Formats: sequence, C-alpha cells, structure tokens
Amino acid sequence: MSDSSNLAKRVRERLGDTTEDRLGKALSDLLENPLVTGAIGRAFDAREKASQAQEVAMGALNIPSSTDIERLTRRLRTVSQRLEGIEDAVARLERSLASSALEGRLAAIEQRLADVAEALERLAAPEPPAAGASAGASDAKQKPARAKRPKAQAAGKAKG
Repeated sequence: MSDSSNLAKRVRERLGDTTEDRLGKALSDLLENPLVTGAIGRAFDAREKASQAQEVAMGALNIPSSTDIERLTRRLRTVSQRLEGIEDAVARLERSLASSALEGRLAAIEQRLADVAEALERLAAPEPPAAGASAGASDAKQKPARAKRPKAQAAGKAKG
C-alpha cells in the first residue's frame, strides 16, 4: 500500500513539475507573440469604447452610470467630512460661549452682592449726632444758589 502511494506521489510530482514548466513556457510564448498581444490590446480598447458608449447611452436616458454613482459617492463623503468638521467647530464654540456666559453671570452676581453689602453697611451705620442734624436742617431752609449761566448764553440773552 505504501509502495503504491509513493509511486502515485512521485508521478504526481513529476507531472506537476513538467506541467508547470510546459504551461509557463506556453504562456511566455503567447505573451511574446505580437499577434496575441495586439489582440489583447484591441480587446481592451473595444471594452473601453463599449463602456464609453454605454455611459453616453445611459446619460441620454438620464440613467446614472456606475462612474456617476462613484463620483457622487466620493462627493458625498467629502461633504460629510466637511460637515463633521463644522459640527466639531460649532461644539467648540458652544463650549467656549457657555463658559464665557457663566463668567458673565458670576460677575453680575458678585456685583449685586457687593451692592447689597454696601446697602447693609449704610443701614447698619450709626445715626449722625443731633448737632449735625440741625445744621443740615438750617441749610435746607436756605435758598438754593442759582446756577451760573455760561458767558455765551448770558451775552445772547442780553442782546435778545
């Protein structure tokens, strides 16, 4: 049994080696033949022309070709990437505006607290002495001083 399997293995190897060599030589000869390479070139050219004719026909019928769809897909990806960039920038702006708005609110609260503290200090301050109050009352009874007019107005009134 082992002799027959060894024999089959050797035959397979010998045929495989010679077959690969023969096939390689045949393909090499074909590719070196100008008739074959010319025929392959013409076949590729014909395929390209048929593809172009198909695109023209599909364009005339308003049916998108696979090239049109691929081009549209690339453009859509580009737009999508740009949109993602814009969304990221907007998110960054929102974060920065939110922090600056918070700082503004905190500053307003601090100012309001300072105003309240000042008002509390005025309310808690001791009352002025009575002598100062009578002096203030006598000042209130006096006639208020007249405001001086600028010289230009006074001169204009005198002429008019």
